[in-house]
Amino acid sequence: MAFFYLTLLQLCLPLQAQTLNLNASLGERIEFVRKSGAVAVDLQVTVFQPEGPGPFPVVVINHGKDSGDIRLQARNRPIAAAREFLERGYVVVVPMLQGFAGSGGSLVEHGCNTQANGEAQMEDLAAVVRWLRLQRWADTSRMMMTGQSYGGLATMAYSQNPDPGFKLFVNFAGGVKYVIGCDWQARLRDAFQSYGKKSKTPSIWFYGENDSYFPPRIITPAFQAFAASGGNGEMVAYGSFGADAHSMFANVDGADIWLDRLLLKMKTQGLPVDIVFPRYGRIDGAPLATAYAQVADFLALERLNVEVEKAYGIFLKKRLPRAFVIAPKTGRANYAWGGDNPLVYALEACEKASGEACILYAVDDAAPWKRNKALTVAGDSSDAALPCDAVDDPQRLRCTFTQEAHP
Repeated sequence: MAFFYLTLLQLCLPLQAQTLNLNASLGERIEFVRKSGAVAVDLQVTVFQPEGPGPFPVVVINHGKDSGDIRLQARNRPIAAAREFLERGYVVVVPMLQGFAGSGGSLVEHGCNTQANGEAQMEDLAAVVRWLRLQRWADTSRMMMTGQSYGGLATMAYSQNPDPGFKLFVNFAGGVKYVIGCDWQARLRDAFQSYGKKSKTPSIWFYGENDSYFPPRIITPAFQAFAASGGNGEMVAYGSFGADAHSMFANVDGADIWLDRLLLKMKTQGLPVDIVFPRYGRIDGAPLATAYAQVADFLALERLNVEVEKAYGIFLKKRLPRAFVIAPKTGRANYAWGGDNPLVYALEACEKASGEACILYAVDDAAPWKRNKALTVAGDSSDAALPCDAVDDPQRLRCTFTQEAHP
């Protein structure tokens, strides 16, 4: 089997790949892996790699399937999850299945045959794993594969005959749903039952109460069939999440649910869980703290207004990376967390809303604020409150004061 990879500098890419930004602070790059066959296909693979020569343990993250034309589906960039794994010394590998985004070929589908749909993606994943075996920076004796929705189905299909380096498989709301002329619930159960006959490597499954695709009444029988046929799995039924638990893993706040539970499972499988590169969980190049105040000191806000204090309390509960900014003349404030650079997001939102240059108050777990005598104290919450602005990308939520959003 022959393989090759090309970097962005070596290959003229499709337009959607050319116009995408890469986060150098997270070691992000795009490579292409050739899957040989009757018709060779080049698979687009995003890599987030820690600094240093490695080799690093590997996490493979498989994407879901949006509605509409899959060729227009964006390259998968699970920034929140990538940060968590980078901090722990993993290289994060995010392949796009054939037909999706910048990958060549066409998606192979089998209608209502859910088992075949999952297994049709196995060769794409196998090609990426064989390529990983050739990379000096990859410790292929310590690997984990995760997948969300359609990617979760593909992950569990691959678990039937995995590379021996995989120690754990993680299924986030995995499955596929066909609604026209198809008993898809039964086919989903049958698929997992079949996978369970061969899937002996430990797996952990995350499904929420309010999953619009696979609620408990659908996924519980499917998981039970998987386990009854010999599958090695653990179900985490975590209750409700936001408006739809199906998007939990893609949401920046989803780590509050999955991370600690997954780390426990990883530890039992001998996979590293300790933070060794904390900088990947922080804003790159952020200003240092001043002597003004500790980040958790509410009194240092000088009662700017009640709504700002309320917003700051929410901000302090958010995971890093995070940023809190204030407009000095109007007393407005914005905060952001997660994504590529929440400091940039917060400043953009604040300046757009206030019409003035905003100042950084807190970033991550530090307060770079310098006392500003020109700061205006807003008289009441109506002077300060702004609607919550949740952008399309759930990895980079922005909020001001009054509410949160989980798109």
